[in-house]
Amino acid sequence: MNNAITTIAFDADDTLWINEPYFQEAERKFCILLENFLPQHSVSQELFKTEMQNLPLYGYGVKGFMLSMIETISRVSENTASLELINKTLEIGKKLLQKPVELFDGVTETLDQLKGSYKLVIATKGDLLDQERKLKNSGLQDYFHHIEIMSDKKESDYRKLLKHLDCQPENFLMLGNSIKSDILPVLEIGGFAAHIPYHITWSHEQHEHHLEHDRFIELKNMKEVISYLDTKNIF
Repeated sequence: MNNAITTIAFDADDTLWINEPYFQEAERKFCILLENFLPQHSVSQELFKTEMQNLPLYGYGVKGFMLSMIETISRVSENTASLELINKTLEIGKKLLQKPVELFDGVTETLDQLKGSYKLVIATKGDLLDQERKLKNSGLQDYFHHIEIMSDKKESDYRKLLKHLDCQPENFLMLGNSIKSDILPVLEIGGFAAHIPYHITWSHEQHEHHLEHDRFIELKNMKEVISYLDTKNIF
């Protein structure tokens, strides 16, 4: 099975570049705006509840987050919130859409070493326009054979991606920071998956159970994938 991997896919947010800290900063500002109605921790809980209810409708990303903030304002304030409060919330969302793209250490060097030897792909969730903006500003677009902005990351979504790439699961490696979205579905369809942990994870993506699997790889950082590909017999 040497050299079985032909295609490597990367999650983007909190794998290639920083994302979740910006969302948490925006949420803190939002909770402060509503502290006249509820304590900040309660506002945070209400916002998360709204986000989970809205995921099937809006999907992932900043725009769905903004709509959920506005809906939360309406519910928490019992429709008494001012237009000024709505406008301040919209401003929080717009600033989130304008955050700089900050790559993690080792990303460019790793892609430099992998390009040419593997077909490289981005497979990430989020808002289409926002992810396209971040990819453009990252300067990484030329490394990738294909960019897939996914509405979700379930087994069926990965099967669809592999069919498009004309890639068998045993030839596919997914790298990402979310066990729930980047690792488990890929293992279930027969692919390889490498977890690159990030110290901040959105509540919806958290996975508490220890994972052991013969196709699961635990890395400390992006650069470690190079030595793993070079030394492990399964590749």
